[in-house]
Amino acid sequence: MTPRSSDTRGGADRAARNRARRLHQVRRLRWVLVQIPFLAVVALVVIAAVFLVFDRWRRGAFVFGSAALLAALLRAVLPSSRVGLLEVRGRFADVVTMASAGVAILWLATSIDPLGTD
Repeated sequence: MTPRSSDTRGGADRAARNRARRLHQVRRLRWVLVQIPFLAVVALVVIAAVFLVFDRWRRGAFVFGSAALLAALLRAVLPSSRVGLLEVRGRFADVVTMASAGVAILWLATSIDPLGTD
């Protein structure tokens, strides 16, 4: 084996490692980008929790119901490859379940008399 042939093979190994590293980075970035719809819904749920902590239960319930409706809308509109963790069952079951929960929570938040609270 000549020194030149071993040097060439080492360069090929290095190039293969670089390609593998780049592929891993691209896959990780794609996974993060796919989770953006889920993260938007989680952000609304966190905002709802903050309202609940500060005794604004009607506003918190309204934001939580809105988050469920947003999740249903995103699940209905986006393809399965882009919804991330919003995909639990089939599209129809996910949309019907989240939309029903969202409508029920919004109805409760708006229909119950505040009795001096928000």
